Amino acid sequence: MIRTIICAALILTAALADAQTNWQLKSPAKNKVWGASVEAAYQKLKDKKPKTVIVAVIDIGTDVTHEDLKEMIWTNPNEIAGNGIDDDHNGYIDDINGWNFLGGKNGNILYEATEETRQYQVLRKQWRNRDTANLKGEDSLDFARYKKAKRQYIIAQKERERDAKSMTNVYRLNQQWFWRQIFHIAAGGKQFDTDIAEAKEMTVQGAAYNKIDVDSQRIAIIGDDPANPHERYYGNNQVYTPESSHGTHTAGIIAAVRNNGIGINGISNDVRIMVLRAVPWGDERDKDIANAIRYAADNGASIINMSFGKYNSPDKSVVDSAIAYATAKDVLFIHSSGNEAKNIDTIASYPNPRKTIADANNANWIEVGANGKKKGKKLAAGFSNYGQHAVDIFAPGEDIHSTLPDNKYGKESGTSMAGPVVAGVAAMIRAYFPELSAAEVKSLLVKTAYRYEGKVRTPGHKKIKTKFPALSVSGGVVDATAAVEAAMKTQTFTSSRN
Repeated sequence: MIRTIICAALILTAALADAQTNWQLKSPAKNKVWGASVEAAYQKLKDKKPKTVIVAVIDIGTDVTHEDLKEMIWTNPNEIAGNGIDDDHNGYIDDINGWNFLGGKNGNILYEATEETRQYQVLRKQWRNRDTANLKGEDSLDFARYKKAKRQYIIAQKERERDAKSMTNVYRLNQQWFWRQIFHIAAGGKQFDTDIAEAKEMTVQGAAYNKIDVDSQRIAIIGDDPANPHERYYGNNQVYTPESSHGTHTAGIIAAVRNNGIGINGISNDVRIMVLRAVPWGDERDKDIANAIRYAADNGASIINMSFGKYNSPDKSVVDSAIAYATAKDVLFIHSSGNEAKNIDTIASYPNPRKTIADANNANWIEVGANGKKKGKKLAAGFSNYGQHAVDIFAPGEDIHSTLPDNKYGKESGTSMAGPVVAGVAAMIRAYFPELSAAEVKSLLVKTAYRYEGKVRTPGHKKIKTKFPALSVSGGVVDATAAVEAAMKTQTFTSSRN
């Protein structure tokens, strides 16, 4: 599930925001804004030459023609565009800028059901006409799983229908002259009309989509076997759809062209974005994520950004296998922790590389929470998931200005924005210090995080406060300048030792 804030909370957040853009690039020490200290880091790198790093963005798609992104989009050097031939023999025809695992010959999927719905639908087919009076052994356990899945489905569907009603009401209010003026002042202009219309459509359609036979719908469009989690080669090369605002926004945070006089400044100017469309509105399928990870690893990505997640993963082993495969190729994973204000030390969220909730993330995996601009009680974003063991670091995630489809720009909030900030900083380090492994880059970022020792509101709790260091492994916010300084010292030590 793409984890962004799309309801009234976003309106309030936007109302409190100032006109400043690119705040995520600024420094707590120099600017008193809790950004990632990117601009100061570049001052220290001015005499060094970088290499180009490929960052795979697994998301809903990215506008590869955007004026502030098109120069930064990865192009497959071994594929000839439009000839209908798999020139590089990687199993994907005409994969010029990446691949779309949510498409096929009959179009593209925008909505997918939630994982609870998919499990419920499978089990319902098994149990719909069976006599359940005298069940024993494994049959009894299976029936219990079916009843649990049904309960979860009913609860989740009521929540979706309530959200759909709420967004419909906001949309109707926005059609009225008085509220249109209020909303436009809060959200910064006419872009809000488009945003609220898309949010309403997403929630209404998402609620409706959970009532249909989702596997049949997928088979008709994509043509794969939804029941086979090990299937590899399906999809099409259409990595952008008109609904790809989320993926375009995340890509811009990482890589919008710096200092070109238009739009925004991304974090890394020495990067190419590989676009992998595998995340729908709804819950992503484990097989799609696993295949996207393997594609990225096989085609040269050294960083994978994943601004999505869910709380149920029936084929976790398939995703874990793909993570292990990419880890062996020295790929660094950046994953957004989620926007439900949950302690994910105690509640499992996916994807994750851990065997149990109590385990730490592996050396190539960075889990990211979101912070706001100012120190104090609101430093931890009120929506952000957290965890002293499960979340590695925080990064700017409120009112982040970035690219949107059709050469537009706008602010969004969520850990979906914080993750790309860390991905951009990691790309900067890997570009200027290519000798560092993925695990070494993670270690640098965690150890050099800018710490705030004070108490903050515990996300999701207005009256409960927690010391900020207790919300993550690092106890702080990603700090590009400190990471660069540490990398330079590591490089000097390595050179002198050799």
